[in-house]
Amino acid sequence: MGSIHENLKILFFPYFAQGHMLPMIDMAKLFASRGADVTILTTPANSPLILPAVDQFNSSSTFPIPIRLHLIPFPSDAVGLPEGCEHLSSLTSNTTQIAKFAEAVSLLRNPFDRVLKELRFDCVVSDFFLPWTYDVAADNGIPRIIFEGSNFFAACAVDSLERHKPLESLPPEEESFVLPGLPHRIELLRSQLQDNTKVVPFMIPVIEIVKHAREVYSKSFGTVVNSFYELEPDYAEHSRKVLGRRAWHVGPVALCNQAEVDKSGRGGGGKTGEECLRWLDERSPGSVLYMCFGSICNFTATQLKEMAMGLEDSGHPFVWVIRDAGDEWIPEGYEERIEGRGILIKEWAPQLLILNHEAVGGFVTHCGWNSSLEGIAAGLPMGTWPLYAEQFFNERLLVDVLGIGVEVGSNVFAILPEDRPVVKARDLEAAVRRVMGDGEEAEERRRRARELKEMARKAVEVGGSSYNDLGKLIEELREKKKEQIV
Repeated sequence: MGSIHENLKILFFPYFAQGHMLPMIDMAKLFASRGADVTILTTPANSPLILPAVDQFNSSSTFPIPIRLHLIPFPSDAVGLPEGCEHLSSLTSNTTQIAKFAEAVSLLRNPFDRVLKELRFDCVVSDFFLPWTYDVAADNGIPRIIFEGSNFFAACAVDSLERHKPLESLPPEEESFVLPGLPHRIELLRSQLQDNTKVVPFMIPVIEIVKHAREVYSKSFGTVVNSFYELEPDYAEHSRKVLGRRAWHVGPVALCNQAEVDKSGRGGGGKTGEECLRWLDERSPGSVLYMCFGSICNFTATQLKEMAMGLEDSGHPFVWVIRDAGDEWIPEGYEERIEGRGILIKEWAPQLLILNHEAVGGFVTHCGWNSSLEGIAAGLPMGTWPLYAEQFFNERLLVDVLGIGVEVGSNVFAILPEDRPVVKARDLEAAVRRVMGDGEEAEERRRRARELKEMARKAVEVGGSSYNDLGKLIEELREKKKEQIV
């Protein structure tokens, strides 16, 4: 661990969204467990989402330096947001509030600068969506590491699009194309990429943030990636050799949550979640499908009805997490018909506990990277239903490269639910039957999923690829600190 004077003071600054905060908290735990003096920076309304995990880590660890939480005020009033609207999921209307939210986040520049000047860190790890933190950290002489929240494959796919511009030579009548220059043959549909000519107005600030983030990529010290080498070795090497990026794979970071209390604290654990776990205890091993679409994905009532019918018609027991959807969409008599065979969770669910339950044998996911990697670490085959962001790239990783995914049939990149074509019940039913069914193809997916689970476990153990890469990063930062002292 090194002598006391070598302890690194590291500030973690996650973006204000559940899918960004959770892995960064886990990453902070990993650094702290290797002797770093860690502080997590957030705002008052976000502290209840972070503090329980920090307190649990501090109370159960034997490490001499506890993780600290430092709060800065969120300027809701300055941009016209309601008090306490400090988290992406707290926005009541994406179309009217997301631009204000982005503006408020940018106004944190000065408070962030004051924190760096007062507390003097050796390094800042900040979210990809907080690119201005590079400029502030650089002004204070502090190296900034990017947390991107995705994987090597998606980064390589984006680079292929920007480097080779395959759409520019694609005839208008053709829909599919192959991403050039990648280690595998990766075919996409034109519709699965964001159409920059049809960007909804409230997304313009987000596009500007991404542009700024890419501008400071090469200037930052490097990137920490929530992945492991054995999962995507060709793309870890492609990223290093072709993209020229300094990156350290340190995941799956969620595997630092081995105790049940840690796993339940990552996604809620209310009454319905507890009832779900008791219900799973009574099911046969590998018999239950779990379906969840993350913390901010929404659907139309028509789509929800199709989902309900698809799950019912599949003939397999299921747990389905639905958030903020009301009850109007539920087909008449549906809950009575699925009683004993299916569970609807209409609040936060203890996802890690569910995914790792012996009764769960498959996972339908939106292909967000946190969920995808949690499914991989749990050893599950997956039904893939991407919606936007890099999720269509992640689908190709799961299906084409890893061989553990089955496409449900979502083929249009769209942020607003009403802009997406409805995926029919029969398509979901067919995908669930393929994921959960018998036969050589299904068994091979399950075998491969179990193999990846074991690789993930070994990667984070002492001597594993992720354990070693984190050690290399810490040593580089210590050397840089010594140079600055001299």
